[in-house]
Amino acid sequence: MTQRTATTVDTDRLPAVLPAVAAAAVAALPSRLHKRLDAAVERLAGVPVGPLDGGVSVDCGPEALVTLTPGPAGAVTDPDQARCSCLLSPRCLHRTAVLLACPVADPGSHPGPPTTAAASPTPDRADAASGRTGRTRKSAGAAPTKAQRAAADALWRAGAAVLSAGVPAAGAVPQAELLRAAHGARLAGLPRAESAALRTVRGLRAQRGRQNGHRLAELVEVLHDLLYVAGRLAAGDPDPALVGVLRRAYQPDGTLEVHGVCREPVISATGYAGVVTHLLAADGRQLSFGDVKPGGPDRARDCARAVTEMGAVSVNHAVLSRGGLRITGTTVSPDGRLGAGKGVRATPLAGTDWATGALAELFARPLAEVVTAQLATEDPEDPGRAGTALVGGDLVVVGAVGDQVLARELAPATDAAAERAPVPDGPLIRLVPVDAHPGLAHVANLRRLASRPGLRVRVVGRLDPDRASTLRPLAVGPVPGAAATLRLPPDWHGRADLGYDEIQGGHLPPRDPAATTGPVLAVGADAVAESPLWRVRRLVELAVAGGRRAVAEAARGDGAGPAGPLRRAGFTTAAALAAALADESDRRGRDAFGRLTDPDPDRYAWAWLAATVHLAAAERELIRSSWTASAVG
Repeated sequence: MTQRTATTVDTDRLPAVLPAVAAAAVAALPSRLHKRLDAAVERLAGVPVGPLDGGVSVDCGPEALVTLTPGPAGAVTDPDQARCSCLLSPRCLHRTAVLLACPVADPGSHPGPPTTAAASPTPDRADAASGRTGRTRKSAGAAPTKAQRAAADALWRAGAAVLSAGVPAAGAVPQAELLRAAHGARLAGLPRAESAALRTVRGLRAQRGRQNGHRLAELVEVLHDLLYVAGRLAAGDPDPALVGVLRRAYQPDGTLEVHGVCREPVISATGYAGVVTHLLAADGRQLSFGDVKPGGPDRARDCARAVTEMGAVSVNHAVLSRGGLRITGTTVSPDGRLGAGKGVRATPLAGTDWATGALAELFARPLAEVVTAQLATEDPEDPGRAGTALVGGDLVVVGAVGDQVLARELAPATDAAAERAPVPDGPLIRLVPVDAHPGLAHVANLRRLASRPGLRVRVVGRLDPDRASTLRPLAVGPVPGAAATLRLPPDWHGRADLGYDEIQGGHLPPRDPAATTGPVLAVGADAVAESPLWRVRRLVELAVAGGRRAVAEAARGDGAGPAGPLRRAGFTTAAALAAALADESDRRGRDAFGRLTDPDPDRYAWAWLAATVHLAAAERELIRSSWTASAVG
């Protein structure tokens, strides 16, 4: 008899499952059992699970023990790797529910067994089936093929059905349809659409399971990307960016000199943790080298001085972040990650501070100019990376409000002997913690900085894509030539990593009695939060959270709806799109017997997508303008 443990089902312990395997299990399940599938998945939260013969076993009741035996890569890639002991197996509720409770595997990392379509690829599918790195056949800008348009149309229909139903009704069967459509997109060579579909399924599961660290806005974003890409491809749009790339592989980069900028602790909501060291190449490229593996907050904290293998060299992240390397045989991914293959050789370089060499270029341009350039540039294969590059600036602290440190940008130096003043009429910049976890030092360090109004500080961080004139700082250092600035130990090489290094009172200048927090008293909400566009955001988020009927009910209960206030504030396009979404959500048809029916979700999905696209563009423009607008007070 199999030994049972007291451990309950946890998606962190269950192996990942390929989308095609999970979708096939739902398709094989008798339709009469579909209504019981969601309840069966929910019941697994309290069911014992334990190790068994290289896999795991899940106790689903008398004479129903489901065993999963993943392959060498750690994922279930074949239907035969999931078995149930009941008499109805494999078309049983137990096996299907367990497969749907498992995390969704990345098909690129866990290739499954060859299928008929993949083993004998047509010309339309040859590149996708081969797993070739680089762009697909559409790199020349050709129109999508018939197979690609059909796959995109299936994704659109599955995504529109999920949107119309909303999170509460987007259970196992709608998710399985998305997984099936994602597999079809993979066979047709549509990696961007496939990725968006898989992220949508993961977001739906996180939202339905109320997982910590997952926001509704993130699900809105990925569903928007799915419908945007699928809708344009299904319509025959020849833009090659809609296809994406099959696999973003590391490419040889010869000999490379890199200099450390800072370390960043990583704590992921999906169960990964570690450290990433940000680097700057001599040619100005921003690169990174990380050690992120399954783990929790303790691993992120312990990685402060972790040693990671880079080829034949052991790299200490604390040393690398303040030093540099000359690397030969290096490989670099398209998003700037350094490879650690066996052929890599590295020689240490002397540490430099932020005021010299290539690192000084981070602070050479005004923040408004850098922000405008970042928000105007998008990675067509990975739109979510827009605005994520590191930015640097010299600031003066003026105080704090809540968890925000308020600062103003310093004007360029005109006289080497003079103290730099803030930029005239410059925006009030908010510094917010990258990660507020109590095991990290971000919050405590920002509080230290806020306690010294008038402090001059050099900051490296990222833009906050959702808040006006806001930075999330990763590291700080002294401003060259300033008197009221940080006084860091020599072995810190002029920088403090806010997630790891703890700023003490001795690192700060004496208090200046003349510095007051008067200006912060007039600070209100940021431009995005204060804008009437919040009405549109509430509407598009309600559509995902509650479905079509929730939008219709909200519009009926809001009198004139959101269009009036938006139109009076000058947002006429947003008002028209919000009104169209509300009207479409309440449109009902009748069947041949005169009974009310739910209409096809196609028009409703297009109305939601139009409102969401406009909202994203308008909010981005508000954020861009907030860096050039005059400060209040």
